[in-house]
Amino acid sequence: MERFRIAGEARLDGTVEVAGAKNSVLKLMAAALLAEGTTTLRQVPGILDVTFMAQLLDTLGCSVKVDADGRLATIAVPGSIRHQCDYDLVRKLRASISVLGPLLARCGQAEVALPGGDNIGSRGLNMHVAGLEAMGAKVHIEHGFVIAEAPQGLHGAEVWLDFPSVGATETIMMASVLAKGTTIIENAAREPEIQDIAKMLVEMGAQIDGAGSPRIEITGVDGLLNPVDHTVVPDRIVSGSWAFAAAITKGDITIANGHAEHLELPLDKLHKAGAEITVLNPGFRVRMHDRPKPVDVVTLPYPGFATDLQAFVIALNALSDGAAMVTENLFEGRFTFAQELTRLGAQIQTDGHHAVVRGVPRLSGAPVVASDIRAGAALVLAGLAAEGETLVSAAHHVHRGYTDFAGNLRRLGADVVVEPDDAEMYWN
Repeated sequence: MERFRIAGEARLDGTVEVAGAKNSVLKLMAAALLAEGTTTLRQVPGILDVTFMAQLLDTLGCSVKVDADGRLATIAVPGSIRHQCDYDLVRKLRASISVLGPLLARCGQAEVALPGGDNIGSRGLNMHVAGLEAMGAKVHIEHGFVIAEAPQGLHGAEVWLDFPSVGATETIMMASVLAKGTTIIENAAREPEIQDIAKMLVEMGAQIDGAGSPRIEITGVDGLLNPVDHTVVPDRIVSGSWAFAAAITKGDITIANGHAEHLELPLDKLHKAGAEITVLNPGFRVRMHDRPKPVDVVTLPYPGFATDLQAFVIALNALSDGAAMVTENLFEGRFTFAQELTRLGAQIQTDGHHAVVRGVPRLSGAPVVASDIRAGAALVLAGLAAEGETLVSAAHHVHRGYTDFAGNLRRLGADVVVEPDDAEMYWN
């Protein structure tokens, strides 16, 4: 176990470069299973989850190599692959469910342990299962594994999602590229990461129209797809994290390769909080001079305000000159972060899906524990704005989603180190 040790009253200033999206690269690695041969991914983030996914693909018979600097991954996929995923790896990684669709399409069967990952609330697989069953698969859960079988192959179907689930959209899209006939996904997720996955699948030979809209149409192709060389879209959540970092610390940060068009609503909220936003080509810059104004936020599927940025807007409001309400509509466990932030002196009251945040002039350093990737990063940023020293335990959560987070903070002028932790707070 490790923790962050943060010296407070820091102001971040400088330029940061954002790697490829965590929520895209892991799915792209799974999509490589659909083609025999070597697929190359560029701008790969150097995060723990990429290591876990590489290990998972290795157990399926692939050979995965990630460069030391973490920016290039090659995935060599053999003519015959395993269809069973080991529990010990799957339990570490929520995105491991991404191999379900490709394995079913490629092998006609798949056995994937129910996945683990962040502790942010329930994430059922009902829509994944319903979509695959509509395409002719038989799916059941047995001994902690999702077992899917389609010995005669999958066929096209019209699938309506009750909610624009990113995971279900990805599973159905990747399973359907080799199915017989046409599959239509209605109420599909619209995230830039969905568009990135569809882009790579099309480069591999798939026929996909409408990615980025609520209606995606996939026409299955015969045989396997082709390996490709693909550059991962920059991580909009990491870009957004740095944007809020500038505002929280009254700093000035240029996100060199961030896509401002993927963050229209969060950047608008930052502007209303008092930040100065400058769109560059490429990238964007965020500057904050004064204490932030409070901003109300409601999390919604893309293009709404991302749930993954909710912790950062709570941290910003905790330092604001006024009160604001943050409403969480996607994951009920996200407000665990708010409880930890109160240890730094924040004034937050939660009631169901709502959190009322009353800003205070300053926070004060204290020991806290990260409950998920974004909560950990937001606690570190809050510690930078606090008086005194803050310790953030369970640093491994942050390592799963951010490339060299402490190193980037130091390059922006912060005093942050990662050190061993006895984990007593974490386990208690």
